[in-house]
Amino acid sequence: MDIKAYMTSLGRQARKAGREISRTESGKKDTALLKIAEAIESSREMLVAENRKDLDAGRKNGLDAALLDRLALNPKAIQAMVEGLEQVAALPDPVGEIIDLSYRPSGIQVGQMRVPLGVIGIIYESRPNVTVDAAALCLKSGNACILRGGSEAIHSNQAIASCIAKGLEAADLPREIVQIVATADRAAVGELITMNHYVDVIVPRGGKGLIERVSQQATIPVIKHLHGICHVYIDDKADIDKAVRIAVNAKTQRYGVCNAMETLLAAEGIARQVLPLLAEIYRQKGVELRGCLKACSLIPGCIRATEEDWHTEYLAPILSIRVVSGIDEAMEHIHCYGSAHTDTIVTEDYARARRFLREVDSSSVMVNASTRFADGFEYGLGAEIGISTDKLHARGPVGLKGLTSLKYIVLGDGHIRQ
Repeated sequence: MDIKAYMTSLGRQARKAGREISRTESGKKDTALLKIAEAIESSREMLVAENRKDLDAGRKNGLDAALLDRLALNPKAIQAMVEGLEQVAALPDPVGEIIDLSYRPSGIQVGQMRVPLGVIGIIYESRPNVTVDAAALCLKSGNACILRGGSEAIHSNQAIASCIAKGLEAADLPREIVQIVATADRAAVGELITMNHYVDVIVPRGGKGLIERVSQQATIPVIKHLHGICHVYIDDKADIDKAVRIAVNAKTQRYGVCNAMETLLAAEGIARQVLPLLAEIYRQKGVELRGCLKACSLIPGCIRATEEDWHTEYLAPILSIRVVSGIDEAMEHIHCYGSAHTDTIVTEDYARARRFLREVDSSSVMVNASTRFADGFEYGLGAEIGISTDKLHARGPVGLKGLTSLKYIVLGDGHIRQ
């Protein structure tokens, strides 16, 4: 296969389809989403069978447990895809929304209108459900998309692609609105991230290696996050029961996800009370603990943490623990080692909570809640196309509005500039 010619063809078709979907009215887009949901619902057996091929190949190729977990399409995962499509269909359409309309001294009205970005290229690994989430959000926000999943999910993604095509055709929309790259050749990624004439933005979802490659080589704007080094800080004014629940959930509810806690910070005024309680729960759950000197003195069997541990996104049952003097040292640690993803303070002190919210410069900052809530679905976005730790355009979970831009509009009635 001539990869360059193939990808250029996808780009041309996407650009043409993008013009079509950008002017499609909301009802028709919602119909397409519901038709895709119906196609997935009626294709459950086929999806599971195709996914089994990927799982079998993954096991033979030595994929670890976390990657196999992300790859699996079980009945629960398929139902979640269906529900996700229905939820996105029920969300307000952001396209065409006008904001900040006001009269100027000249008599003209000036405001901003929300419009689609155009064509979005999405590159991801393992999780086939991303195919549905990405397609749904792009379609609803009036964008065409080119999706390139990982080779480990090739059968699953092509099976989902057939369902998406059926849904689009049932709604009388071009199937080229959502195109899934049909080759596992890595050269396709290189082409996609440099197709400036056809693609307006790239969204990489996957491991550090993929995101670094895309960030370094793309000639198109990228929405991304590199790491998920998330922190929970237990303040000395924290409620112990809340602190234990939050710290356990943030680490153990699921390990191989970017919003799992990787470092626990505890104020020295409460560490002696809370760390032994947490350590016992973590021990029962098989979590390896690595701590600073003070943490090790309070936790039997705790391994001494290295400088590298504070920089590490484990995505595994391993947790770094540091005892700090208070909120200032906690925020300094987050500033030094954090990845600007998600950080939480557990405290009953209102003033400290407000300081933490204001001064911690992350895409999601929380008070008395688990970092696991940093998710588009949990934030009411219906689904997310990814999480951005950048500061321009979109930040945090990227939903429908994150896939649009704003243009200025001017309303006059024969007005001329004097």
